[in-house]
Amino acid sequence: MSLWGNKDLVYDDGTVAVNFTTKKVVGTGATFNTAGLISPGMVLQVGAGSTFGYAVITAVDSASTLSIDNTNGFVLGISTVLGGASYAISAEPAFGIDQYCAPEVKSASAATSPNAKDGYSKDHTSSVYGVDTAETQAIGTGTTATVAQKQFQPAHAGWVGVTTYIDMHGNTRVKTETLVAMGKDSTGAGGIQNDADSSIIADDTEYPDSI
Repeated sequence: MSLWGNKDLVYDDGTVAVNFTTKKVVGTGATFNTAGLISPGMVLQVGAGSTFGYAVITAVDSASTLSIDNTNGFVLGISTVLGGASYAISAEPAFGIDQYCAPEVKSASAATSPNAKDGYSKDHTSSVYGVDTAETQAIGTGTTATVAQKQFQPAHAGWVGVTTYIDMHGNTRVKTETLVAMGKDSTGAGGIQNDADSSIIADDTEYPDSI
């Protein structure tokens, strides 16, 4: 596949178990090999809000099994098998994982994460969101958009890396970076599609469809 697609939610049926030794993901109630659906290079997010972490899919082995590249993007200290977890697969750019690791990629007892950029504290979170044109406009020009919501407005719709953290004064700060600019054309084609309203991605707090 290309380096990224335009769907922030490709698939999330059932649950998954991740074997950290074999780097295999086994689904329950899932059909991974539906033609034209999941392909290598897509990103697997595990746990609500990516609680357990991220990985890049390297192969669709069967209807119930996927292979992933590594487990470096998962929470520190997880046992060799993580089972029964909610998940979501997206077509976001895989290179975003390195810069925008899952917020929870850290030990619960650690003050900082060795995988978190610049050693941010546990108040630091970073994720990649698929933001469509309507969502960008809603928080940018919506008359009832709050100051907190407007902090999340990206420079352009598309795949957006979002970092939030608490500064030294206790204020919440938000930084956005448009990783891949994508917008719909006059016919409605292009741009982020299949907004993940009800999935574990749950981006509607930061990027509601309307305000």
